[in-house]
Amino acid sequence: MTEDALPTETVPDAPAVMTPKTAEVAAYLAARMCHDFISPASAIVSGLDLLDDPTAEDMREDAMNLIAGSARKLADLLAFTRVAFGASASSETFDPRELHKLALGLFRHMRAELDWQIEAPTLNKSAARTILNLAQLAGAALPMGGTASIRAVEQGGNVAIAVEAKGPKARLRAEVAAGLEGQPMGEGLHGHWVQAYYMHRFIEDAGGKIFSKVEEDAVVFAATLAIA
Repeated sequence: MTEDALPTETVPDAPAVMTPKTAEVAAYLAARMCHDFISPASAIVSGLDLLDDPTAEDMREDAMNLIAGSARKLADLLAFTRVAFGASASSETFDPRELHKLALGLFRHMRAELDWQIEAPTLNKSAARTILNLAQLAGAALPMGGTASIRAVEQGGNVAIAVEAKGPKARLRAEVAAGLEGQPMGEGLHGHWVQAYYMHRFIEDAGGKIFSKVEEDAVVFAATLAIA
């Protein structure tokens, strides 16, 4: 048998990567937001039920504290989400000091501390969304507490964003890493994946790039976007 007649090995085609449909992503985002809001909303209802219970007179102070704390958490989450997920469509530029307030409201209900170091005087919508979403991902990466450091500087027509989540047992969920790379949902929780995938899509649409890296007791995120 000649060399030309030798059988050739057939390499199977790689499985096609299916881009999630827009409606599917929107549904996952809506579910994610509902998940964030339902806990404080339910706590408010529980507190009101205690106030209405004549046999729980000795728990009125606890009920009022529960209602007040949960209402604050719900208001903080709503204000944060309005900008982080793009509902604040009327604003094209954002003052970093206002974004700082939104991030502080979020971290008030997380174990991690916030280290805010934003040098850019103003931020466009894409950069503002990126910073807030990365801040939330950084806080979520620190289940045992730690510090989420947020930095952003202007460099040659771009804004460079660096976020470091540093603390014991810092972790980056596999579905979050996949979403940041633009990969479809695999195993894991849709709520964690969809935020990261949403970020990948709007940063890509803005002509930017985003990266993540896991280090010892730290998770690092970096993104670059055009200023204009």
